[in-house]
Amino acid sequence: MTVTARNLVPAKTVENSQTTQYTANNVTAIIDKFTATNYSASPVTISVNLVTAAGTASNDNLIVKNKTLLPSECYTFPELIGQILSVGSFISTFASIASAINMRVSGREIT
Repeated sequence: MTVTARNLVPAKTVENSQTTQYTANNVTAIIDKFTATNYSASPVTISVNLVTAAGTASNDNLIVKNKTLLPSECYTFPELIGQILSVGSFISTFASIASAINMRVSGREIT
């Protein structure tokens, strides 16, 4: 067994449509840090799903629903830290407004 620290999702802007951000391809992954920052001048919401392999983002796997980030607010999602993604599972996100929230996710991949 090999454990490798990884930048699971390099810093990027969250889309305003349900979008897969990371898939645990041939690995088990553990989320260590999940950060989102609202760089716009208006409040914006973000939702996060942790979806099992071959699943789709839905209320069944919604972990964070419509978390409002105020302008310039950074949130570190304590409810996601330590979550495990088995092989084929993925992180999916949705923002209420495009080009308003940046996210970054770090963690470990186990092979």
